[in-house]
Amino acid sequence: MSVRDLDVPAVPSGSGDAVADIVADVVATIRRGSAIYCLARLHAPWGMELEEGAVAGVAVITSGACWLVPEGLEPVQLVQGDVVLLPSGVAHICADQPGRAARPLTELIGGPLEEGMPNRLVIEGDGPVTRLLIGAFLLAPGPPHPLTAVLPPVVHIGAGQSRDRGLAAAVELLSCEVQRADPGAPAVAASLLDLLFVYILRAWLAEQHHASEGWVRALYDPVVGSALALIHDDPARPWSVDLLARAAGTPRATFTRRFRTLTGQAPMAYVAAWRMSVAARLLREHRGSLREVARHVGYDSEFAFARAFKRATGHPPGRYRTDAQEHRTSL
Repeated sequence: MSVRDLDVPAVPSGSGDAVADIVADVVATIRRGSAIYCLARLHAPWGMELEEGAVAGVAVITSGACWLVPEGLEPVQLVQGDVVLLPSGVAHICADQPGRAARPLTELIGGPLEEGMPNRLVIEGDGPVTRLLIGAFLLAPGPPHPLTAVLPPVVHIGAGQSRDRGLAAAVELLSCEVQRADPGAPAVAASLLDLLFVYILRAWLAEQHHASEGWVRALYDPVVGSALALIHDDPARPWSVDLLARAAGTPRATFTRRFRTLTGQAPMAYVAAWRMSVAARLLREHRGSLREVARHVGYDSEFAFARAFKRATGHPPGRYRTDAQEHRTSL
């Protein structure tokens, strides 16, 4: 029996698995399309530059070393085994050393990231070689999830720094898969890159939550984290503050105050916002009717859903879907 079959849902444990599920949900709603990636073999001297844009970047240093120079921030040295994520698309340079002249990444790969990447990127030279696995996620239009607002411009997980065995396993699997020429390897690699994105965020959150407030702490809070997991698990359920408070085993007033303090939103405001995030993803990625999308996020009335969606995103759902399809076709 699932939580959908129960009058009052069982409270999740608030474990790392629950946090990973919520983070995976958020990642799925903020990106559009599949992840893109390439393997890079770069001989010094070299430098690559990426302008600010609606792209979240991720890199794994598989051998050698290099420097990441985010715009307006201090340079970060990266060594073999390090993983780095730039979740908001901050402009940056990656080079064999700070101050190196850099070529635009779009020039090196022969076009904009929206059109994909080559499987291999090679810069020849006489100096030491650095090998990178470079990935990118195109960010979806629409209101960002509040979790993204607390993320730093650069999430750097040093080799051996994280205790998350899943992160190490994802890096190893992905590094192996991108070098294969087997049928289906690109689809597998894209899925693993999605998984890597989630594991990087989970590893960073696990390091931060003891000293953090707000959304980071909310994920691990036994009351608020449980409620978030329930909302994410079944956005269509007719949630109420009373139902969520009972499920969390907390008085209504205490639950409401705690939820608002940690997330910055009232419980039902978050339920409404999350439903619209899920709906936007369904409109971008699936062909179900607007009525089906509405029912999936808890609306019996297609008209009420359309009104709520336009209020949240600025666009009617039909127009939003058409624009997303036209954008995909133009790539």
